Amino acid sequence: MSTIFVTEAVMLAIYGQLLTPPRPVEYIIPYTTILELYELSSSDEPLMHTPADDQHVRTKINELIHYFEEPLNKKKIDKALQTPWAKSPSIPVGERTVVIVMNAIDHAPYGELFDPVETELLAAAARLSVPLLTDQYELIQRMISAEVPVQVFDIDDFDFALDDDAAQV
Repeated sequence: MSTIFVTEAVMLAIYGQLLTPPRPVEYIIPYTTILELYELSSSDEPLMHTPADDQHVRTKINELIHYFEEPLNKKKIDKALQTPWAKSPSIPVGERTVVIVMNAIDHAPYGELFDPVETELLAAAARLSVPLLTDQYELIQRMISAEVPVQVFDIDDFDFALDDDAAQV
C-alpha cells in the first residue's frame, strides 16, 4: 500500500526526506512544476538563506532535471503530455518512492485566488482525492480561507501525513 501526495517537483529537490520515506510513497507532480525546475535552476535569485544551502538545492534541482531528461523517463513524461489529465507511468526516484507526472490543467474554480501552478496542484489533488504536500504557509492559509476541498499537509508534518488514512491508497 502506497501513500499518495500531490506536490511540486522542487519539493523533492529541497526536502531530501521525501525521497527516503519509511514506507512506499507516490508523488503526483503536475508537469508545469517540472518546467519550474528549469526556471529555478537558471535564476540568479537565491533559493535558500545561506550560500551553501542554495548551492546544495541548485545541485539537487539540476540532478532532478537530468533524471527527468533520461530517455526512458522523458518518454514516460511525454506520454502523459498527449492528453489533458493523463498520468505518466511510474518513475522511480528512490527505494520506496515513485513520481507520476500529470498533465494537469489550470482551470477556473481556483484561478482567481491562486497562481496557475497552485491551481494545477489544487485541481490535481481534488481530481484524485489525495492530499497536497507543500511548504508554503501562505498557500495553506489561502486554501483554508477559500474553503478549497483538498486536504493539505505542511512538509514539516510529513511523518504525520504518512500515517494519515486519507493519504493511503
